[in-house]
Amino acid sequence: MSSSSSNKPKILLLGDIDHAPARQDFESLSSIASIVTPKASNRAEFIEECKSGALDGVVAVYRTFQSAAVTGRFDEELVSCFPEGLRFVCHNGAGYDQIDVPACTSHGVHVSNVPTAVDDATADTAVFLILGALRGFNLSLLNLRKEQWRGNPPPPLGHDPEGKMLGILGMGGIGRNLAKKMRAFGMEVQYHNRKPLSEELSGGAKYVEFEELLATSDVISLNLPLNPHTRHIISTSELEKMKPSAIIVNTARGAVIDEAALVKALDEGKISSVGLDVYEEEPKIHPGLVANERVTLLPHMGTWTSETQTAMEKWNISNIRMALQDGKLMSPVPEQADMGYD
Repeated sequence: MSSSSSNKPKILLLGDIDHAPARQDFESLSSIASIVTPKASNRAEFIEECKSGALDGVVAVYRTFQSAAVTGRFDEELVSCFPEGLRFVCHNGAGYDQIDVPACTSHGVHVSNVPTAVDDATADTAVFLILGALRGFNLSLLNLRKEQWRGNPPPPLGHDPEGKMLGILGMGGIGRNLAKKMRAFGMEVQYHNRKPLSEELSGGAKYVEFEELLATSDVISLNLPLNPHTRHIISTSELEKMKPSAIIVNTARGAVIDEAALVKALDEGKISSVGLDVYEEEPKIHPGLVANERVTLLPHMGTWTSETQTAMEKWNISNIRMALQDGKLMSPVPEQADMGYD
């Protein structure tokens, strides 16, 4: 290795960059940094690799959701083993529950995510699930593939979205995008957040307390991050407050719903239907959800488009580039908004 190369800061690549335009961007970083990958194939080996000094010189990490299969969660145990000079963790995703942000903060490690590149594709997925659940399409899709047409007897009549109340729990970028799209279908929109949005940001959606959202919404869309405060935010007591005709759609993280309680509520007729793209123990799905023909299921397809995946990768690379060139991040996670840079 040349002297100039050895003096460059290092980027640790955890996971793959799958799309050619983004790969070109990432490869261009070689002019300002050396790119390294781990040899480890599991968490224990990765921790040992960090402790061994093999990753010394790493300043920034580019990580994917899938890379957790090797490293596990970025928690105190792992973060405390990071090379001394590692200061930036750039996560290629909007949700970052795989990262213990307080642990990173305590060790002076800055964390970024990809907050807006996912908005359209994830909201589009929620639109699909809302319409599918309202209309009860899943049962007829199953019957059609069994060569039984709509089924015999035919399924119950579905419902139109027009005039129904959409309750959005978590009115961030995805929630606001979804609100705009569902208004085109004639739905009314209300939301609950930690605090009300400005009139401009809310787009005219009505702010309501959590209890009112549960009791008065025809469709409840979950669009909030997973953290210790939101885990199982929808469980038995919340499900009992909903209309028996209510529909729940989740494109956020699986563990914001207590799946066992959800299955029980469906079986007992406490709610009408659900549309899910995420699950508590992905890729494992609760068998009660799989068995229920009123449930519409997708295998975490929210951002599964070429355009969105490319945009996410390019955004994350921009965070890496800014970290190396300017010593700061383009999109730090909200919990670190007031965290200064050395």
